[in-house]
Amino acid sequence: MGVNPRARKLADRIKVIIAEAIERQVKDPRLGFVTLTDVSVTGDLQHATVFYTVLGTDEERAATAAALRSATGMLRSAVGRGINSRLTPTLEFIADGIPENARLIDTLLAEAQRRDAEVVALASTAEYAGDADPYVQPREEQDEDEWDDEEDWEDADEFDEDEDESITPTQA
Repeated sequence: MGVNPRARKLADRIKVIIAEAIERQVKDPRLGFVTLTDVSVTGDLQHATVFYTVLGTDEERAATAAALRSATGMLRSAVGRGINSRLTPTLEFIADGIPENARLIDTLLAEAQRRDAEVVALASTAEYAGDADPYVQPREEQDEDEWDDEEDWEDADEFDEDEDESITPTQA
């Protein structure tokens, strides 16, 4: 079944509200360069999960996670003021795995490129296991002037005579 359209609209609105609040209201020095990647809201609109990435080192990511945890109450209040809903959803911040996945994909692509280069190097020095051209070549037609020699005609006559001897009158 598809995603509730109201939940999708609310998630988009929450993403905008939180981004503006982080930019304008949160003054925590531990907060690094945060990018909100996605927000998902449960079907009953009671809980919102906010996915984010942080540009920087592991220490900066940990400090930003702590800053977002400490600012959760203020951000939830901002969300409550910005949406028209009876209940304000609880917020949960989860670090998105996009940078780690991108790094893993880059490593895998580099490995594949290295292996492709090895295959190309091996192919440049490789030789065919059989003939270089495995396809059957059409036979060359025998020229008519080759049969003009008397020897060829004599050989053909001898063949005809041998054939006549092998046929007995009972077989004919």
